[in-house]
Amino acid sequence: MAFHHPRYSKEEFAQRGDLIYQNQIRPQVEFGNQGKIVAIDIETGDFEVDAREIAACNRLEARHPDAQIWIV
Repeated sequence: MAFHHPRYSKEEFAQRGDLIYQNQIRPQVEFGNQGKIVAIDIETGDFEVDAREIAACNRLEARHPDAQIWIV
């Protein structure tokens, strides 16, 4: 996984990630995915769910190489 320099402050990064998760993603993934990781690109809203953080991030970065990833 490549390291990307953040384009947002820590506060804005967290705020954007939490907002996207709560409003857009959580209703889609909550049932049946307890204990799994959600990797979210805070710029596109695209996401991946997996039991392993690295797997979710790798799949997301395959589609969005410059993703700003928030993990839930």
